[in-house]
Amino acid sequence: MQLKYNRQQSIGSSIGRVLIKLALILIILIVGMFLIEKINFPSPKQDYKIDITDEIKKLK
Repeated sequence: MQLKYNRQQSIGSSIGRVLIKLALILIILIVGMFLIEKINFPSPKQDYKIDITDEIKKLK
């Protein structure tokens, strides 16, 4: 008597694999965000103050 080979995966094992993949992707994204925060991007040195009161008066 020959044993039957079960080619179909059970629902529990397929859900487990999906959860593991999602957890790994989430961990990679979180680590990536922390690494991006550590990079010092250039920012403007002075604040720009533009007076637009004249344009507002012209619109009224």
